[in-house]
Amino acid sequence: MTTLFTSYRLGSLSLPNRMVMAPMTRVRAAAGGLATPSMASYYAQRATAGLIVTEGVQPSPVGQSNPGTPGLHTDEQTASWRTVTDAVHTNGGRIFAQIMHGGRVSHADTTGLQPVGPSPVPAVGAVFTPAGPQPAPVPRALSTAEVPEQALSYAGAARRAVEAGFDGVELHGANGYLISQFLSSNANVRTDRYGGSVSGRIRFAVEAVSATADAVGAERTGIRLSPGGTFWGVQESEVADLYTALLAELAPLGLAYVHVEATADEETLLRLRRAWPGTLVMNPVVPMGPKQTGRSEADHWLGLGADLISFGRGFLANPDLVERLRTGLPISPVDETTYYQGGDAGYLTYPAYQHTA
Repeated sequence: MTTLFTSYRLGSLSLPNRMVMAPMTRVRAAAGGLATPSMASYYAQRATAGLIVTEGVQPSPVGQSNPGTPGLHTDEQTASWRTVTDAVHTNGGRIFAQIMHGGRVSHADTTGLQPVGPSPVPAVGAVFTPAGPQPAPVPRALSTAEVPEQALSYAGAARRAVEAGFDGVELHGANGYLISQFLSSNANVRTDRYGGSVSGRIRFAVEAVSATADAVGAERTGIRLSPGGTFWGVQESEVADLYTALLAELAPLGLAYVHVEATADEETLLRLRRAWPGTLVMNPVVPMGPKQTGRSEADHWLGLGADLISFGRGFLANPDLVERLRTGLPISPVDETTYYQGGDAGYLTYPAYQHTA
């Protein structure tokens, strides 16, 4: 019988359990988008996860969404990540970098550049900037000739990730960021080959994933998706058909995995499970929603055919989450006020469970 604690083979990696630490923005990078010693400690503390997926890492200057986030587009950034990957591997872990292009979810006050997107349609809500939240700006629509360059930026960052010692990469294709914007039917109102029909709207995602797989190997490449999600105001028409078509294009590549968020009804998600022949990582609850993934949600999706289960806030507040779930120990709550405040408080200060006599 498969449980959370059954081992799993993911490409060349042997995972000791089926628990994935989900990517979570923590805005603790140093100036210049550099990874820090505190980030190395943070990820190393959680190395008992079957697989760690990092916070979103920008692949280019214009791809940066939030202040204080790390990058993988300069030599200095690449070198800084080596401390992180070495720390995780020394503690026996495995780690993928999540490559995240913010697209329209950005601001010139953060990057010095006008955000770009598939169309000149702003995100819904306020974006983070060094001066605090500000209304999302109107992005500059990428020309047809410019779109491939943005797709290739994921591959360039992936090459740097492997150079920095990561075991692989996950493309952030979810939650209203650039790939998700192209999949959207309201953020993407293009009339060229990257818009309109389902085949047009999936084209950017397929090109970004294909380029990355070519660059570092398909077995080192995954993608995260949020079918039907409405983050940052995106909407998607024909959700089931859209994602079935996307998975059909990705299936021949032999990717490491597809990471799906529970942003659609279970019937739709099961249809996607049937459409995807490879490894499925399931995030059983909506990210940042009222409920956290627990043992019951994990077991439910393992029973429905998921191969791996991702946990976000549980790993944030419980560096020893694997052992706590294995032995039924209490799960510590997360302090939401420390999510993005910087510093080590609420970052390195969550302890492993303290047994008392």
